[in-house]
Amino acid sequence: MTSARNDQTDLSRRALLKTAAAGVGAVALGFPAIVRSQPDALRIGHLTPRTGFLGQLGEYGLNAASLAVEETNAAGGVLGRKVELIAEDSVNPGVAVTKVQKLVERDKVLCLLGEISSASALAIAEQANRYKVPYINTGANSDELRGKNCNRFMFHVEGCNTMYTKTIGLWQRSKNLIRGAKWYMLTADYAFGHDLYKVSTRFLTENGGAVLANDMVPTNTADYSAYILKIRQAKPDFVYINLAGTDQTTFLKQYKEYSLPFPLAGGVMDTVPFWAAGLDSLSGHWQSLWYHGLTVPAAQAFTRRFSDKYGKPPDNQAWGDYVGVKILLRAMAETKSTEGAKWVAYFEKGASFDILKGRPGTFRKWDHQLLQEMYVVKVKDKKDAKDKWDIFELIQPVPGAKESLELIQPTQKENPCTLA
Repeated sequence: MTSARNDQTDLSRRALLKTAAAGVGAVALGFPAIVRSQPDALRIGHLTPRTGFLGQLGEYGLNAASLAVEETNAAGGVLGRKVELIAEDSVNPGVAVTKVQKLVERDKVLCLLGEISSASALAIAEQANRYKVPYINTGANSDELRGKNCNRFMFHVEGCNTMYTKTIGLWQRSKNLIRGAKWYMLTADYAFGHDLYKVSTRFLTENGGAVLANDMVPTNTADYSAYILKIRQAKPDFVYINLAGTDQTTFLKQYKEYSLPFPLAGGVMDTVPFWAAGLDSLSGHWQSLWYHGLTVPAAQAFTRRFSDKYGKPPDNQAWGDYVGVKILLRAMAETKSTEGAKWVAYFEKGASFDILKGRPGTFRKWDHQLLQEMYVVKVKDKKDAKDKWDIFELIQPVPGAKESLELIQPTQKENPCTLA
């Protein structure tokens, strides 16, 4: 096996293409692509971390993207051709750059989709802009990706940090929980966390709150006891977490063990880390981009299909990757083209999409963020939960049904973006 792989690696580019045309799959560099050898297929490059502290989220995203492609091919494909998903593990920004180059230059993908890490998403976006290949970001939150680092070929299904902050913040403000309150923050020490700390602090202070302290936390921190002891000594009104992935899980479990009286809130919430923490470790109100308990018929149907295939419900990351694939394929079908520049123009003209929510979604022309509703959710009492996945009660959509979807978006003043 090793010898054959080395032989393939030594083939010239011309020989590789000839081999692929004959229906023999080439071996991928690094993590292998999940589907191979469809010479006339419409190829989508999927990048997301499948290892490391974001790996659990990445697996949900990959499963959902695969389901979207499978459903499309079962219905006859797009433009009379099958769709092929080529997936790579983008474990860090450097690897992400290498994987984009492979996907575009060797695998000839028409577009890119995925990611969770904001640092890796920026690296992918720079390459997408260089190659003029559309990239749908399905999991990276940093406002700066929609602001000073925006580009013409990047679009965002995932909500930005401001959207998460304003969704829960507007609800907190309506309950008079912000003015005069002291907040203690724990923040992930990388691009996502730094950005989330900035926008969360801005919203809380503008609405009369005070950030008592902020601790920058390295990713994959195993022991939060030192941070929790500092929180106990500070006596804040709220503990506000700006963490991601398994770090959410670890903190929630350990915080529960100390039985501190200070309520939890946060700048972002991902369902998978909360599932992993378990209902016994959860409390309070949070913000959610999407939740499988939505009563929207299209959302319920997606949840059934995903659950039937994978034995568990989809999370918010699965929703993002599924919807992202469907949006890309709709662009191909509507423009009747495989040219990415035509899809960009199609998105910018205000195309509307069913995004498995109560209201359809459209991309803003000036920063390419998907306009959409989010949700305030409350942790359920354990006695009311039907199963281990049933952890939230949906309180309300934000914005409300009669409010503009711009309500939770960053303004141009807050988040300037100049598209080339």
